[in-house]
Amino acid sequence: MSGLMTVVSLSYLVSAACYVIGLHMMRTPKTARNGNQLSSVGMFLAVIMTFIVALVKHQASAMGWILLIVALIIGVGYGVYKARTVKMTDMPQLVSLFNAVGGGAAAAIGTFDYLSQPNGASLAFAFSFPVILDLVIGSVTFSGSLIATGKLSGHVSGKPISFPGAKILNGIVVILILASIVLTIGFPTNVWTLVLAIVASLVFGILMTIPIGGADMPVVVSLLNAFTGLAVAMAGFVIDNQVLIIAGALVGAAGTILTLQMAAAMNRSVANIIAGGFGTGDSGTADADDVPVNVKETSADDIGVQLAYAKNVMIISGYGLAAAQAQHEVAELAKLLTDNGINVNYAIHPVAGRMPGHMNVLLAEVNVPYDQMKQLEEANSMFENTDVSLVIGANDVTNPAARKPNTVISGMPILDVDKSKSVVVIKRSMSTGYAGIQNELFSDDQTSMFFSDAKKGLQDIIAATKEYLDQ
Repeated sequence: MSGLMTVVSLSYLVSAACYVIGLHMMRTPKTARNGNQLSSVGMFLAVIMTFIVALVKHQASAMGWILLIVALIIGVGYGVYKARTVKMTDMPQLVSLFNAVGGGAAAAIGTFDYLSQPNGASLAFAFSFPVILDLVIGSVTFSGSLIATGKLSGHVSGKPISFPGAKILNGIVVILILASIVLTIGFPTNVWTLVLAIVASLVFGILMTIPIGGADMPVVVSLLNAFTGLAVAMAGFVIDNQVLIIAGALVGAAGTILTLQMAAAMNRSVANIIAGGFGTGDSGTADADDVPVNVKETSADDIGVQLAYAKNVMIISGYGLAAAQAQHEVAELAKLLTDNGINVNYAIHPVAGRMPGHMNVLLAEVNVPYDQMKQLEEANSMFENTDVSLVIGANDVTNPAARKPNTVISGMPILDVDKSKSVVVIKRSMSTGYAGIQNELFSDDQTSMFFSDAKKGLQDIIAATKEYLDQ
């Protein structure tokens, strides 16, 4: 048995190495796919070794094995199916749903292990403390992620939801959670303190997420992902599984760093986001007094002329591109231009879309060269030498109002699209973005609006551009 456990420990070490190296490779789009695959190999190895240990030690009954295998088949089948069939527009809510599953699973592990202890036994602090943290963090993540999934999918309003007495209720729930933690540690044989912790944490997850507006949703998804990692790490301490501790700690640390970076990209603190959020959701429309009267409309033919005679073109993608599933058309347009000697790049804002890296994934799906994807600072240094900036479905992340005081996006780093020589915006209407204010870029002198669905509009632009390039 000692020989087996040595092999298992070494396998867990290899798994942990795969996680660390894989996570490091995910820092750049060029190696992210291979990093994801390497991390998957590490997880597969850990699962296989866990099965072997359980089998050799006879840790499950026949019925237990049947339930375990059935659950594994259902989970793997559903995961593979959703991952292969999910639309890019639905990817953020799928990630949020996976966060909920991870947090819920971690909480379930802690609950089961707690209830499986001998009745009336005095439990050590080293056991009861990680159990209660596992339950609290996992439960908050579960309910909070489900609300976030609903907001992202449209089943729950993307607007901040508040009600009278919300702050008082929040305070009461937090007190109940703290009380349940103290009672569980002080009186670890009382199951009702565990029930109180679970219920209060589930309620807090809901209360924490519903007042957050859609504009902050990428940060929320990242924060809940960090919570999932912490819950998994606590579950690892509960069942004394090193690979679970390492995997959870990596996810928690990476999610925390990403959350802080995302919040910085919006010039907002994480505490401020959790406390309230802002925005109306991208289905909101501007008030009549806010709609610029001097908006200039353009046509596909005029855009084709501009692109055909440009030297440097910058493409700025947003959620509208993903919603129209127009990534193939934008890649086709970019290839058409580059094949004719025109320099094309893509400006990527950290919070464009509905989750961190949404635009990178969307463009990588159609094999856009990684060196053409320019992050915020690099892209902003290029706009002054850009002949045409083509904005497709991006709104708040290009709004010059962020440079002015006393607006809901004041101080938020934006893409300096208005510094380009010419700007073309492809948009279905003058509706506002998640922040709920009109984009001042739309009324700038160098900006022209092309009102169209992104997919159809790009197809018309490609046709027009070809005519001028062939002359």
